Amino acid sequence: MRKTIALILALISTSTCNSQTAIEYYNRGNAKGSLQDYRGAIADYIEAIELKPDYSKAYNNRGIAKKSLQDYIGAIADFNKSIELDPDDPTTYFNRGVAKARLQDYRGAIVDNTKAIELKPDYADAYMNRGGAKGSLQDNRGAIADFTKSIEIKPDNPNTYFNRGFAKYELQDYIGAISDFNKAIELDPGNPKFYYYRGIAKAKLQDYRGANADYSKSIELKPDFAYSYFNRGLSKIKLGQKDNGCLDLSKAGELGSSEAYDAIKEFCN
Repeated sequence: MRKTIALILALISTSTCNSQTAIEYYNRGNAKGSLQDYRGAIADYIEAIELKPDYSKAYNNRGIAKKSLQDYIGAIADFNKSIELDPDDPTTYFNRGVAKARLQDYRGAIVDNTKAIELKPDYADAYMNRGGAKGSLQDNRGAIADFTKSIEIKPDNPNTYFNRGFAKYELQDYIGAISDFNKAIELDPGNPKFYYYRGIAKAKLQDYRGANADYSKSIELKPDFAYSYFNRGLSKIKLGQKDNGCLDLSKAGELGSSEAYDAIKEFCN
């Protein structure tokens, strides 16, 4: 009887020790991940899982590290295991949805983000990602509804306004798109993409001067932004500034725009 008790105590002690060591590896993996040492993080999560095979968070975080290395299939396998061990964690469904979207499995991404929202109704990022997946499937109205809900919960994310603006642009609501791009710029004035797309929307409304100002700002922030040179060139030509417009098209061609030289043939010769 005493030998049996001693054996049980020894097993408990070993299990406790393994669990503590697994947590140490897990925490070190998290630290490495925060420093973008994703391979080092994965190595630590592997150690944690070997010591504690039911460690759902280690599978989840290893999946995140794999996703950061663009190993989306490997990431999904880890998220699957994490969900098997803990089916009530909304973040794992969210992460799996992101990985599926990267593989262009937008329908799968919608299902996972919907589950994340079911488990956590105020999950702003899940609404945003589900909206992005819907937009990729050209369900722009559904996307706008999700982006709007995300903004209600988390009103300080410039990317959500930008994404909603892009969905409005796709529906030819250029005024609504500009309004959202304005808000995105207010929250993140250093993002050249926001100015570029606001310029595109302004050009659709034939506000070529306003469009040129936005293209110029995007170029100031990103001097190798070929698309901004290309579209600024076209806008200048529409404003009667042919020589300057053609110089912008030439610069766009230097930067790799495949459309620039076709436009030069059409407008500049």
